[in-house]
Amino acid sequence: MTRSTEKEILAFLDKHLRSVFTRDVETYVATTSEELSLYEWWVSPHRQDGLDFHLFMIELGWSGTRGEFRYDLLEPRVQIYGDTAVVSYTFMLSRVEEDGRISHHTHNESRVLIKKDGQWQVVHVHKSPATLTTDLCQECRKRL
Repeated sequence: MTRSTEKEILAFLDKHLRSVFTRDVETYVATTSEELSLYEWWVSPHRQDGLDFHLFMIELGWSGTRGEFRYDLLEPRVQIYGDTAVVSYTFMLSRVEEDGRISHHTHNESRVLIKKDGQWQVVHVHKSPATLTTDLCQECRKRL
């Protein structure tokens, strides 16, 4: 793996993730395969397929990032196998709440990307708690 390919993939991933949090449906669709499969532990214990669910959530602003926010990919690891890449990291979202306080939300995440027609696309996402399930935060427990 070349350092430039790793940088290219991380820049792509930043564009893809930013589209989710800025409600940029056009970029999300351009960076995501129609054959997307995903596991989001706080939504459902079952796999979700396709774009419909996320498009619905993005359009409604589910991420709660209407105000100021930032996200960080902690300890990112990029593994490249030809035209396929796996990126794993701990995702940390920090946002300013309506009352002015800053909140932080973390989870572990892996994304599988393929290069199709010269462009990277996300084809699979898997998210899991970034803590032991017995130590879940109050907000996370409410989602279960």
